[in-house]
Amino acid sequence: MRLLSSIFLLFILVGCYQPERNCEKFKNGTFEFKALVGTELQTTTFMRNDSIEIDYYQGKADTSSVRWINDCEYIVQKINPKNRSEEKAIHMKILTTDGDEYTFEYNIVGQEKKQKGTATKVESSEI
Repeated sequence: MRLLSSIFLLFILVGCYQPERNCEKFKNGTFEFKALVGTELQTTTFMRNDSIEIDYYQGKADTSSVRWINDCEYIVQKINPKNRSEEKAIHMKILTTDGDEYTFEYNIVGQEKKQKGTATKVESSEI
């Protein structure tokens, strides 16, 4: 009986855990996102304010519009797409925040396949 009570208490404590989601802190600023591309670690730097995001990747800048759905979700769409795949909007959702980092998931709007990543805020700046 004691074991059953302990297991029940553990489920209650774990079930009540809410990850930190201070999304408001990540609406504006300069961020870095690192991803493994093949065998190479690539870094993307992006600056975001409430409505514009500028990405810097491999020496090239790209500007996207940002439309916030709520404090933790937004839609990003390239302003000047160069091909059909760049025309597609991307749904971003901040899952957790921790200090100057946030974990997010993203997918092309209308598609089920989601990917995850972590971005780090490197400074609080305005575009």
